Amino acid sequence: MMNTITLTGKDIHTGPLVLVNAEHPVDSSYETKLVSVESDYADIFLNQKAATVLANIFQNIDNEDFIVPVSGYRQKEEQKRIYEDSLKENGSEFTDKYVSLPGHSEHQTGLAIDLGLNKNEIDFICPDFPYEGICQRFRKEAVKYGFIERYQEGKEDITKIAPEPWHFRYVGFPHSEIMRDKNLALEEYVDYIRGFVYRKKHLRIQKGTQEMEVFYIPASDEEDMTVTLPEYSAYQISGNNVDGFIVTIWRRQHE
Repeated sequence: MMNTITLTGKDIHTGPLVLVNAEHPVDSSYETKLVSVESDYADIFLNQKAATVLANIFQNIDNEDFIVPVSGYRQKEEQKRIYEDSLKENGSEFTDKYVSLPGHSEHQTGLAIDLGLNKNEIDFICPDFPYEGICQRFRKEAVKYGFIERYQEGKEDITKIAPEPWHFRYVGFPHSEIMRDKNLALEEYVDYIRGFVYRKKHLRIQKGTQEMEVFYIPASDEEDMTVTLPEYSAYQISGNNVDGFIVTIWRRQHE
């Protein structure tokens, strides 16, 4: 038995794998369900799924407020204020490296969070998050559950953002591990998945008893699209915010 799913053109702008950068802004149709990251940080919000995963990672590494959330979801108006304040305080060179233009920030999706070591003074733009200790334990654990370090050293020409060791983006599993294993920024991953087109060659991943299948569906400007998926398998369909959809299917080996 199969499920038939209908996809519309506007659906390419929503989901955990949307690419948001200088070329691809957050679409006005984008919506997400937000929750507080922690009760102690009730004013910092994140996408509901991402917040749940983040809490599980913190529990797994026994984080007892050593790592704290610094900045999560931002409305466009808040991003504009942060950008303009940084221009005044830090100048254009610094701001262009570390602060995205309003409308082009991942923080507006609710899928990105800045983390920092808990200190008396925490830099809001560039919090301290070193490659050692509990911060490095977080990095290693996070990728197992769907978070990536979004702006890494050596990828500046692709992301157009300087390295940000503190900025993590939820993309979901197994995408986070594929990106890590192949050393791909999200921009590169979106391109990579285009090589696995629906009903042609699909990307297949085996992890324990679980099989995962990933493929790309090009969007159509003229009509809605349909995709047929196994009825009893878990699946996720995410737009890439560029030109199509990334479909992920999870199934047990015995299916």
